[in-house]
Amino acid sequence: MGVLMITGASRGIGAATARLAVDQGYRVVLLARDAEALSGLVEELGAGSAAALPCDVTDYASLTEAVATTEQRFGSVDAVLANAGMSVPTSFLGSGGAEPEQWRDMVLTNVYGAAITARAALPALVRSRGHLVLTGSNAGRGIRPGNLYSATKWAVTGMAQNIRAECVGTGVRVTLVQPGMVETDMTADRTDVPKLRAEDIARGVLYALSQPETVDVNELTIRPVGQAPQS
Repeated sequence: MGVLMITGASRGIGAATARLAVDQGYRVVLLARDAEALSGLVEELGAGSAAALPCDVTDYASLTEAVATTEQRFGSVDAVLANAGMSVPTSFLGSGGAEPEQWRDMVLTNVYGAAITARAALPALVRSRGHLVLTGSNAGRGIRPGNLYSATKWAVTGMAQNIRAECVGTGVRVTLVQPGMVETDMTADRTDVPKLRAEDIARGVLYALSQPETVDVNELTIRPVGQAPQS
């Protein structure tokens, strides 16, 4: 099936995708800052199927080194899931949420991190005629009052389209996965809405990756049944 790199792989959607990918025959390379969590996941999946490369997705040198290490160790990078992300509550009116000093890491991780993951990985994906998948959000499709996280995911929506346009003629496929509310650490405080499981999003990722090389699934929006458009 090939080699799949996953950022934000230590928990949530990233870890669920790693588990399903290994079940389907992929070898996975797991990137995240939490080295201890990654080592536990590698132990679970088996060293023959998974490798951990602790990495900060806002550090371009670390990302390029991770891609080079993967190609050297496994021979190719066939797919990349740019999944690392974080959320803090915000208010532009100043009526609640985190202080602005806490917004920086979210913007860097969600926007800059996704952008430089693409930049680091795409040369390898061109060589393999591979597949780039970006984790966006249903929040990147609509208005969320005072919500900077939503704006970062709007940026990922546009980024995926622009990357796809630049990759025309290379054989690289680009997919944007836009989850609705998912049961993760970031949504633990939301008890008033239906939620998907991380495994539900993982199946969407693997669906896109499993298509024939002539088929480019551009966008997948996956919501739990009953989720209101603005929740």
